[in-house]
Amino acid sequence: MTGAADLGTAVEAAAHESTHSRWTRETVESTVITVLKWIGVAFFVVITVFPFLYMLLLSVRPIADLARDPGALLVPFERLTFGTYDEVLRSVEQGGQGFLSFLRNSAIIATVAVFASLLLAIPGAYAISRLDFFGRRQVNAVFLAVYLFPAILLAIPLFVFFTRIGLRGSLIGLIIVYASQTVPVTIHMLRTYFNSIPESLEESATLEGCNRFQVMRYISIPLAVPAIMSTGLFVFMIAWNEFLFALLFLVDKRESWTVSLGLSQLANSTIEVPTTVVMAGAVILTVPVIAVFFLTERLLVEGLTAGAEKG
Repeated sequence: MTGAADLGTAVEAAAHESTHSRWTRETVESTVITVLKWIGVAFFVVITVFPFLYMLLLSVRPIADLARDPGALLVPFERLTFGTYDEVLRSVEQGGQGFLSFLRNSAIIATVAVFASLLLAIPGAYAISRLDFFGRRQVNAVFLAVYLFPAILLAIPLFVFFTRIGLRGSLIGLIIVYASQTVPVTIHMLRTYFNSIPESLEESATLEGCNRFQVMRYISIPLAVPAIMSTGLFVFMIAWNEFLFALLFLVDKRESWTVSLGLSQLANSTIEVPTTVVMAGAVILTVPVIAVFFLTERLLVEGLTAGAEKG
């Protein structure tokens, strides 16, 4: 009997110790932090995604159905319509809003602005990062100071200047403005990344007979692809969503409007435009940026420098 009692006591002690070891302070804190983390993630996902989903829902609801029940979040599929997108994308001559041409204009402006900005910023950022010249630190500070100027201060001088040279109302003038506005911050972003690339890699290429241009082309730029992609996406988003300069330069020529300008004029039109049509235009403005982000996500997060240099 004594042996059985001792065995029972040992089993209870082991169970108590096991329970106690499972619920240590560290375990409880880790569990609470994990739960709070997922609650926070869910909260931010909801407040980020919900407005877009609601906008998407409004864009496919008939205006009569929306007037009867504007707050409905669950709408039967058979009551949805995609006629709003057809109206938004059709040309004005066909009774639509002409957003298809606006999309083309925005795509041309944003894409060319990205290439122009990167073409100027990559060698500039590399020079500031690697070359030693007089005023090197001051140049970077000047670039940032230029970028900190509010756009409204530059709007009127640029408007007058481009009007006199005959580029107001053209896509080329707007591309020049966007590229010049984004080059300073693009140089700053790329310079920081070039500084993180080990100089020993470039020195090894130099010992193999490469000149400075070859080192930049074959070593530095391939390793900086993630930074170049993220910077290009940043410039693309600025050029795609920008409104002030598009309004000043293109408002007189509807055929040259961008999507953001077209959406603004649609929302503020003196002619009554259904809310569902405006929401369809907003979805068309938003979707391309989201698509570009997800298409380039792998390059944005991939560390191409991992393992480039072995110590």
